[in-house]
Amino acid sequence: MHTTEITRNRLVYALIIFIVVVLGLGSRAYPELLPDFIAKYAGDTLWALMAFLLIGFTFPRLSTVKVATIALLFSLFIELSQLYHAPWIDEIRRYRLVALVIGRGFLWSDLVCYSTGVAMGALGEIMWTRHARAQ
Repeated sequence: MHTTEITRNRLVYALIIFIVVVLGLGSRAYPELLPDFIAKYAGDTLWALMAFLLIGFTFPRLSTVKVATIALLFSLFIELSQLYHAPWIDEIRRYRLVALVIGRGFLWSDLVCYSTGVAMGALGEIMWTRHARAQ
């Protein structure tokens, strides 16, 4: 597989991360404004997209494939960590911000959402890079 060097614009990524966070929080705060399917899965999908973007922001020269792999592994780790229920971590998970980051309980459907969110980020980045190079 041929990978080309990429350098991400951190300002652009910061703006996109902000938009994704707002959309994700909005999907959780106002689910009644969305179709049921989107309201149910948008938050987790956008969470994984944000993970992809944050990794790309932090490591702007990593290939898209490496960023996607790290984001998927991180997402998988977070989801599997939700199988662990000790009193101390369940107490921490009661805080909304913590629950938004590390979740509360394991769901198989979250793995699909995470894969979709990371794929959206990777495909978007590949399309954007190809478009920019064609200019």
